[in-house]
Parts: sequence; structure tokens; C-alpha cells
Amino acid sequence: MNLKYRIEELETCLERFKTVLKLEKDDVVRDSAVKRFELCFELIWIILKDFLHREGLTCRSPRECIREAFSIGLTPDGEVWLDMLEDRNLSVHSYDDGLADSIYSRLETYLQAMEDLLKGLKEKVRL
Repeated sequence: MNLKYRIEELETCLERFKTVLKLEKDDVVRDSAVKRFELCFELIWIILKDFLHREGLTCRSPRECIREAFSIGLTPDGEVWLDMLEDRNLSVHSYDDGLADSIYSRLETYLQAMEDLLKGLKEKVRL
């Protein structure tokens, strides 16, 4: 799929993520926000894989793509991205309310990092 198209999809995904984070928190909003986070994260690592391939770099997993993106300065705070990866891995394999609340408390930080990445990608891909 076209990299520019995926970046446009990410923009839409992040807008929906941002919208749900503005709602008053309850269990449904929390669960929706966590799911939006997961969807955005999945799209981002696929975009990173495609973008890095275009730049002559190879990554085969989300962790490798995050490391490569950090190494070229696309993600200035690698620690936040590794925390994101860990939370994504936990959230897709667990249905624990305590874990969901914990992840929800970090979603604003994650959204900001994702928006920053989107901005950098758009500049590099010329959107």
C-alpha cells in the first residue's frame, strides 16, 4: 500500500484517538481509548517499516522499527516508544481493568509522541 495513503490513514486514526481522549472517562471510554491506541500503534509500526525500507533500512518487528526510527532521529524519545510497545503488547493480551486504567493514564503522552512522529513523517514524505 502507498506510504502517503497510510500516513493519511494514520492522521484519521490519531484524530479519532484524540476525540475519545477528550470524553469523560468511564469504562467504555477507557476501553475505546485503549483500543484506539492499539490501532494507531499497529498502523505506525507498519508505516515505520515501509518508510525505513524506503530509506534503505530493514526492520521486521515493532521493536526493530522503533529502534531504527530512533537511530535516524524520527522518534526523539525512544523510551516513550518502548513503553508504548510494552503497553500495546500487554493490552492486546489482557482484559484486566487495573491494567487498562494504568495504560489509559499514559495515553495523552503516547498521543503526543504519535502526533510528533506523524509531523516528522509528513515532512519527510512531503505531504
